[in-house]
Amino acid sequence: MSRLTHISAPEGVAPAAAYTHVVMGSGRFIAVSGQLALDEEGMLVGEGDAAAQAHQVFENLRRCLAAAGATLEDVIKLTYFVTDMAHMPAVRAAREAFLDAERLPASSAVQVASLVAPEFLMEIEAFAVVAE
Repeated sequence: MSRLTHISAPEGVAPAAAYTHVVMGSGRFIAVSGQLALDEEGMLVGEGDAAAQAHQVFENLRRCLAAAGATLEDVIKLTYFVTDMAHMPAVRAAREAFLDAERLPASSAVQVASLVAPEFLMEIEAFAVVAE
């Protein structure tokens, strides 16, 4: 794992409540494409269920990072694309199940009109840094 520095309250900026304003590190950069709530067979997990979809998305992120020799602890940035901001509590709960609440990555959340198909409630992408 690379050494990451988390700055949740840069001078002159209001402290972050559920994310970190700045995460920096050195090493190999990994970009993981937005993940959907699909199982290994490509089938939707949790139709209409934001909590089930969020859990599956984080599991997919974990598996993608593992394929690149990284873990969720190496994530420096998450971007959440949700079809309704009402899904964010489920996303945060899933995130807390997978990530250390004391070392949260930088984050952005965007409500979108739709994703690739209407049954998907969210898509999450990740950037990570690991030691060379």
